[in-house]
Amino acid sequence: MSAATPAVPAPTVIGVPAPQEDVDAIVAFVAGVQHAQQNALPDAFLDGFREDAIWTTAHGKRLTGLPEISAFTRKVLPPQADSPVTATYAVDLVLFIRPDVAAVKIRQRPVNRAGGAYLDEIFHGQEDPAALMAAHPEAVPGTPTYVLTKDDGVWRVAAAQNTQVLDVATLTAG
Repeated sequence: MSAATPAVPAPTVIGVPAPQEDVDAIVAFVAGVQHAQQNALPDAFLDGFREDAIWTTAHGKRLTGLPEISAFTRKVLPPQADSPVTATYAVDLVLFIRPDVAAVKIRQRPVNRAGGAYLDEIFHGQEDPAALMAAHPEAVPGTPTYVLTKDDGVWRVAAAQNTQVLDVATLTAG
């Protein structure tokens, strides 16, 4: 699938000054999340969380602490290995709140495992995508926000919100 995926532009970086190596580490972290999700690897996914993390799923379920996040992940992630749809994750923006705390906006795009076609492209240019959204919920992209902290030199999720894109202008613009 990576051969069909176009090059991702470098993220916008704002906030307090931070070294490029931290930007690179955050981009690599998100690539690791993508790898864990695409390959349904709960342990690899869970390695990215602090023990006290909070996570809100795309459907609004709040998970508090690594044990709760782990139980949920181990239930929902393994069946995704057989899904014909997965997602790509690209860092769009990094706001360094402090040198060791960053808010990260991610562009999450649903993609067909066979061939790597982006499913959300069906919405591009549509004036009213509501019927398409109802008929193709698997094609609705996401726009997660991760709040990452750098503890002992390692970036991990302290808090995250995974949100589906339902804003018509954003969805149809591409």
